[in-house]
Amino acid sequence: MEPENDDKCIRIDTEILNNLNATRRWTTFISVLGFIFLGLLIFVGAITGTFLTAFKSEETNLGIPESMMLIIFAVTALIYFFPVFFLFRFSRHTRNAVQKLDRDEFYKASKNLRAFFTYIGIMAIIIITVYLVALAVAGASISFLNDMG
Repeated sequence: MEPENDDKCIRIDTEILNNLNATRRWTTFISVLGFIFLGLLIFVGAITGTFLTAFKSEETNLGIPESMMLIIFAVTALIYFFPVFFLFRFSRHTRNAVQKLDRDEFYKASKNLRAFFTYIGIMAIIIITVYLVALAVAGASISFLNDMG
């Protein structure tokens, strides 16, 4: 049996560094687009809330207060912010790791990539759960309505 070595390492050659750098360019592009989308989302939320409040009439009743539109858009932007932020930090730390061949930067990059995929995975679980609950409620409602008629 071999003794355990705490300093196990993986050698990264030039081709892997080039692949990481190309990936970093795309993740930078996607994260910048994500930040632009976040800004637009908050802007559209503010405009929507303002216009719906200013032009409120009895015929255009949404069922929720018009001023809540900004809050809904802001919460959506907050939920979307974290994966974009983790992806941006991954890009930044990967750039530093590739340029300086810095192990600590590479560790930080991998930590942010892990956080990105963990967040996306948890959001996928939440969305699937919400869909399943909605389908169960819809199925129960349909069977209840069929029994009444």
